[in-house]
Amino acid sequence: MNVLVVGANGQVGKLLVNLLRDSKEHTVKAMVREEEQAEALKKLDIEVAVACLEQSVEDIAQAARGCNAIVFTAGSGRHTGYDKTLLIDLDGAVKTIEAAEKVGIKRFIMVSAIQAHRRENWHEKMLPYYAAKYYADKMLAQSELTYTIIRPGGLLSELGTGKITAATDIRNGKIPREDVARTIIHSLTEENTYYQSFDLISGEVPIEKALTLL
Repeated sequence: MNVLVVGANGQVGKLLVNLLRDSKEHTVKAMVREEEQAEALKKLDIEVAVACLEQSVEDIAQAARGCNAIVFTAGSGRHTGYDKTLLIDLDGAVKTIEAAEKVGIKRFIMVSAIQAHRRENWHEKMLPYYAAKYYADKMLAQSELTYTIIRPGGLLSELGTGKITAATDIRNGKIPREDVARTIIHSLTEENTYYQSFDLISGEVPIEKALTLL
């Protein structure tokens, strides 16, 4: 697959782009919002599209042309206000879904947050963030896209283990970003993840096998 990574300059996004670049099965196009970010990626021989999630659906669709899968791993970040959470994590995600439909891309993977599907378990200090994730996920699940929604637990910067726990309802836990990125790659073509949503934390089962057990 030729995969558009939306949020390619984020921590998970960078790992994912590099893994896809080195993959024998996939190719990658990295979507970033600034020319400076694009130039750094081009030096690594990575195809780049410059577009901002606050721009139009057509701008995102233009970035996605030529791809046949999208991974949305963008986020407004901890240092912005909840206005950006609304514009990036919710509206930006929904515009990317609309862009996929516009250009005929069916495969779509959303990186969400653990327990985003259960309001009663949302973290009290992050309610707007969880609300954005909840409704973006809901819009994707109601679309006609072949979706997978991955809800990772607390993200760690340490090296991945290649082993995970993936299930529809995990209350808490953590996982290295590298294992999230590898789970995304395995999910691209693992049909057992199609039309599925699941929480994701570190575990004892190899990623490839864990995804077949959902």
